[in-house]
Amino acid sequence: MIRYLTSGESHGQALSAIIEGLPANLAVDIQSVNHELSRRQQGYGRGGRMRMEKDKIEILSGMRGGKTIGSPVHFVLYNKDWKNWADIMNVENAAPGRELTRPRPGHADLAGGLKYDFNDLRNVLERSSARETAMRVAIGAFAKQLLSMFNIRIFSHVVQIGHIKVNESEIADILRGDEINSLADNSQVRCLHGETEAQMVELIRETKKKGDTLGGIIQLVIRNVPPGLGSYVHWDRKLDSRLAAALISIQAAKGIQIGQGFMAADRPGSQFHDEIYYDDDQKRFYRKTNTSGGIEGGMSTGEDIVIYLMKKPIPTLMKPLHSVDYHTKEPFEAHKERSDITAVPAFGVIAENVAAPIIANTILEKFGSDTLNDIKQSYEHYLNRIKK
Repeated sequence: MIRYLTSGESHGQALSAIIEGLPANLAVDIQSVNHELSRRQQGYGRGGRMRMEKDKIEILSGMRGGKTIGSPVHFVLYNKDWKNWADIMNVENAAPGRELTRPRPGHADLAGGLKYDFNDLRNVLERSSARETAMRVAIGAFAKQLLSMFNIRIFSHVVQIGHIKVNESEIADILRGDEINSLADNSQVRCLHGETEAQMVELIRETKKKGDTLGGIIQLVIRNVPPGLGSYVHWDRKLDSRLAAALISIQAAKGIQIGQGFMAADRPGSQFHDEIYYDDDQKRFYRKTNTSGGIEGGMSTGEDIVIYLMKKPIPTLMKPLHSVDYHTKEPFEAHKERSDITAVPAFGVIAENVAAPIIANTILEKFGSDTLNDIKQSYEHYLNRIKK
């Protein structure tokens, strides 16, 4: 089973991660990992940090000759901005400067400071920052390369920023194809509809002038997942439960919907559930609709897994909200830190890579986990069995 730990601070010397459980003999393309990191940094409305950092990992252990060797993979990502923070963020003798005593509404600052008894809330900011997602994207990139051995692909695109929303019926043909990511990545805001993209860009421009920020919604599509991954037996093995827990853990995620989720509230069951058919030629069961989002009873159905994830507006505002000084208790405007106007386009890329280890683990749990060839043989045996 894949497990991982990330470490590092936003303005520290480096971020790092350890991944345990990748099977042996998996060929890993490091450039593909770095490409995922580059995708995370794109999108109209991002701040100066994205222009400063050109994220690339350095693998320290767990691979030899371009392949995994079954031991934990350890890698680092050095922060270029560290040079501007070396004294303040020094691990032994941190110099004074840029202390945070005015907690920002919507951030972890206040609750984190109270929990850990900090005098300077920067200790909270540094680790709660979305900069940590760079590590989770890199980890997911390893998992994606494992999933590609089974033709499983993960896509994302932006369906809403602020009040501007895509009409999904107008992009239905694109969503049936396998070019979702390449088309989305060519958009300034990772939107698949040109006219809506232009409206989103204009809204971001207007919002920047006001010193405000924007949230939005992305759609995640996980394709070619075989039926029966996950479990109906125990709550913590249900695929939807595991995906939801992982995705809602992304910084600023505030809502999740699987398939047409909330639409079930105002529909009778006869209009919501996906009827089952059988294809004699392909020897498989299928559904003509997919309101369940590819998961029933905690298990994959074989249809696309479709998830909507909502990101709240970035809480660091150039026109700060009201707060109270952590020490004096006097009212102030909240602390300002370099920030984006919106990071919804990057949110989709992060979600892809956070979902990838979850899907990879369901593969390893069912088909074995030691070495890639054994897993692939077990996988093919299963596909042949369910066709009979």
